[in-house]
Amino acid sequence: MDYYKNNRKFEILNFFKKTIKLVEDKIWLSSPHMGEKELQYVTEAFQSNWIAPMGPLLQRFEDTICDYNGISYAAALSSGTAAIHLALEVLKVSNNDLVLVQSFTFCGSVNPVLYTNATPIFIDSEPHSWNMCPEKLVEALDHYKANGTINRIKAIIPVHLYGMPASIDEIVAIGKNYGIPIIEDAAESLGSHYKNKYTGTFGEFGVYSFNGNKIITTSGGGALVSYNASSIEKAKYLSTQAREPLPFYEHKEIGFNYRMSNVLAGIGVGQLEALEERISQRRAVFDNYRKLFSTINSKGYHVVFQEEQDHVFSNRWLTAILIEPDENKGLNREDVRLHLEQKGIDSRPLWKPMHLQPIYKNYPVFSSGVSERLYDIGLCLPSGSNLSKNQFERIEKALNEIFK
Repeated sequence: MDYYKNNRKFEILNFFKKTIKLVEDKIWLSSPHMGEKELQYVTEAFQSNWIAPMGPLLQRFEDTICDYNGISYAAALSSGTAAIHLALEVLKVSNNDLVLVQSFTFCGSVNPVLYTNATPIFIDSEPHSWNMCPEKLVEALDHYKANGTINRIKAIIPVHLYGMPASIDEIVAIGKNYGIPIIEDAAESLGSHYKNKYTGTFGEFGVYSFNGNKIITTSGGGALVSYNASSIEKAKYLSTQAREPLPFYEHKEIGFNYRMSNVLAGIGVGQLEALEERISQRRAVFDNYRKLFSTINSKGYHVVFQEEQDHVFSNRWLTAILIEPDENKGLNREDVRLHLEQKGIDSRPLWKPMHLQPIYKNYPVFSSGVSERLYDIGLCLPSGSNLSKNQFERIEKALNEIFK
């Protein structure tokens, strides 16, 4: 019995050692990339005892975001989702209102619509950018104009997926034509630009995310930006429980606990100093994949990238591919994903469209089938700015094994 127990303990210990080793060796999709400056600023926050959701580093972080993007005002918040929610609150979106949202996105773009008790209307993507299709947007707007309910549409939320700018000038022009404000979800596209103007600076509001997997991170966090001072002041007010500027606690509105802390802002200040380098590194990763798949496609496969148009610059937050089905090769997206998983390499299908999600399946959608197809055959590959040469060689070897 003692032999059995000791042997069993050894087996369990060995299992955990192997599991830990597998996690340590795993190549992640997009892991945080920290430098020395971040620790310096966090230490500064601790030494000065500015720990709460206020302080000099928070102000500096917001100012640096504005300086970088050329926009006037910013509010650093707990998440990009919180930023979208506050934008909707500032626009007074509420019960019985409608919001047109890109379907091909993460749920954080859409859930805030329900927070306000409004109804999301889903708009499909265009083939070249994979983002909101201007034609489908107009189709939706004309539909609600024809049935006399266009006045219920209070906002349009396009998304710049994987760092690729949407056709934002067309979308903004459509919004102006119909008198509907744009909330630009640039959560994944900090540093990307469209006709030499940064994403997040085209609409009434822009939103960024600093989640742990983004191109820069504050571990968790986001920002709301605007050219309108009163809009950002209102957002800041709401983000601190709508507390009135009095010596005692008084509240005239429902507020939220959404403000970023000075500590996390310190991480953000350090990360912003390295943003251009991080963009360069991610674009280099993309270029390496392009070279690799050029060779793979020469074997008879058809792998397609999310392509930049002439007037577009993507930060290449994630390298995303489409694996076109080939009956002769008998290889699909899931074959590739599972093979990479077996090799300890993280990859992920493209976003499942919101109108296919169980919680949103009964909401209206204006679809041409583009986002469904992207989801069916698309895959995100490891794209971190800290991806090492040895790690990429492991990825290359694994992909060459599956794409025989």
